[in-house]
Amino acid sequence: MLVTPPPRPLIAIPARFAVSTSALRHSAEIVARALVEAVWRAGGEPVALHPHAPYGSADPALVADRLTRFDGVVLPGGDELPPARYGKAPSHGGRHDADAEQDGFDLAVAHHVLRTELPLLAICRGLQTVNVALGGTLREHQAGWRREHRNLVHQVSVQPATLLELTVGTQVVTASCFHRQYVDRVGAGLSVTARASDGTREALELPSRRGWFAGVQWHPEHTARHDPAQQALFEAFVRAAGTGR
Repeated sequence: MLVTPPPRPLIAIPARFAVSTSALRHSAEIVARALVEAVWRAGGEPVALHPHAPYGSADPALVADRLTRFDGVVLPGGDELPPARYGKAPSHGGRHDADAEQDGFDLAVAHHVLRTELPLLAICRGLQTVNVALGGTLREHQAGWRREHRNLVHQVSVQPATLLELTVGTQVVTASCFHRQYVDRVGAGLSVTARASDGTREALELPSRRGWFAGVQWHPEHTARHDPAQQALFEAFVRAAGTGR
């Protein structure tokens, strides 16, 4: 007798705008293949979500309606949030390729998911977006080239007795980083659960939230195929999405 497998939890991933992509004649909306594959390996059904936010602000009711069909959300990496989004003036040499629609949509998604118990995995820019949504701020650039976390694989220390430690099963992980800005003031209710050797906040949690949530500053999808600790993040997230917790 043929047994039909249970349906995969639907995982929403806001797409990223791209000026051009291979094999397409026009601009595109994309999701990193490594991210999609990590969610798929974990048993999820990844779905790219169109970032609709006219004039840089998304309708909260529309965002809530669009997310009702999903079991979990991944807020992925991407370009840097502009300082105006967290109440600061831009410094010299600020970000490039700013997109108000992308920023507005991601923030609206973060606000909605944080108000609900929908499981959430926030990666790099995603972690920064959650921090800003909860009133936190960011530093635009790492201080000095020796502290640059762009194109860097390094060790990260995980706080004991946290969801992150329970998930990855270790207090030291090897993290693939690709960021210039990082968390400055931590948002309301968030706790820091991992740090780099230079003190950079590498992971955040919301201890008071019942729904599953982990935010990491690094890109676990980069190494998840061969690093069980990184793939474990996706497995725990998809498992929570499948059970609604």
